[in-house]
Amino acid sequence: MSTVQLNLQTDDVLLPPANTGGGETLANALRRRRSTRDFLPDALDLQAVSDLLWAAFGVNRAQGHGRTAPSAHDWQEIAVYVVLPEGAFRYEARDHRLALVKAEDLRAHTGLQSFAATAPLNLVYVADFAAMHDTRPDERPFLAGADAACIAQNVYLHCAAHGLGTVVRALIDRRQLAQSLGLKPTERIALAQSVGLPVLPLA
Repeated sequence: MSTVQLNLQTDDVLLPPANTGGGETLANALRRRRSTRDFLPDALDLQAVSDLLWAAFGVNRAQGHGRTAPSAHDWQEIAVYVVLPEGAFRYEARDHRLALVKAEDLRAHTGLQSFAATAPLNLVYVADFAAMHDTRPDERPFLAGADAACIAQNVYLHCAAHGLGTVVRALIDRRQLAQSLGLKPTERIALAQSVGLPVLPLA
């Protein structure tokens, strides 16, 4: 099953409303949380992608567009890129949609481990240092890394609660991936994270 249907007129994929109910309790999700590197090839359907992205860094408060993960100074400097077989997209949280970046399978560019090329979905967390005002330049990588890690943990807990596998990754050819995604000079790749159905179900 194809995960997304590309609209070549708008380059957008409208996500269905996130299902914010169901799943395991927080205590059970914490108990089941683990890193998984062996994924089945099965694609995630659009509802599963919608739910995952909302949990990762979606809008959970309409007023002020508050997010599900904290952000230093409320900069919200982290952009979540979604890399699927159908293409690479940027998650636009306020509209809960995917904006097409490149209609090409870039999964192999998202990490140096071999499984990244075949994982059903890869997330890439990109920090825009230009949004991080009122702080010293040497502090920006640390703060962006902390913000990206909070998003990654949301993904871990969501996956644990819904029977998905995931692993966060730092082994990335950042220069090559930045070129593939067309990032600006002020944007830096913090982390990547693979998601899919695990070969071995979570215990």
